[in-house]
Amino acid sequence: MKVLATYNIKGGVGKTATAVNLAYLAAAGGARTLVWDLDPQGAASFYFRVKPKVKGGSEALITGRRALDRAIKGTDYDNLDLIPADFSYRNMDLELGEAKKRTRRIDLLIRPLAKTYDYVFLDCPPSISLVSENVFRAANALLVPLIPTTLSLRTFDQLDSFLEDNPGRKKQKILAFFSMVDNRKTLHRELVEKVTADRRDVLATQIPATSDIERMGVHRQPLPAFAPKSRSGKAYAELWDEVVGRL
Repeated sequence: MKVLATYNIKGGVGKTATAVNLAYLAAAGGARTLVWDLDPQGAASFYFRVKPKVKGGSEALITGRRALDRAIKGTDYDNLDLIPADFSYRNMDLELGEAKKRTRRIDLLIRPLAKTYDYVFLDCPPSISLVSENVFRAANALLVPLIPTTLSLRTFDQLDSFLEDNPGRKKQKILAFFSMVDNRKTLHRELVEKVTADRRDVLATQIPATSDIERMGVHRQPLPAFAPKSRSGKAYAELWDEVVGRL
């Protein structure tokens, strides 16, 4: 089982779209796939048309009063399941702070699912927090969407610094990629060229800034499910192929 976390300190960079679309592509390829929506906004749950309600809330899951596999819901797609988020997830940092092995709790909860799933995607909220530290311990790879702007790249540097300062973390791969790219903009072109030349952990595939991605919220479906031949649909398929090749 591979655990892949879509993560960035910055919000609004395409983390949820990445988790939803790549999980769909993994499942469509025959892999047994689970998405755990860790964001209290519950956007991944919304896209998959799953009610954002967890019995007992995040506290029941973190404390073990409710087994994680009992929170799993089916989706409309073969091989693809979801653990939804609800607004109680806003308190998950506090609950993890009171738990035993507080930076490994999510890893310990996921581990028993190894016989059931090939991939687990963690859709993470934007922040550096105790939830983030748990994700860093649990994930085999961090999928980091980057917008080609100065502030977005600054948060990438902050992530690097945080991981370097926490040597006890799991040695996962960092797989960053550019998202919301508009090649009509000179700054976008220049930053993409510079960063991809300087860093081997930035993938070659770029996700373009298109309205198709925005329409995921209208259709409440993964993009490859309703527009697989669109420019963005093809880009996500290329991204998934590249991610699999790096794992």
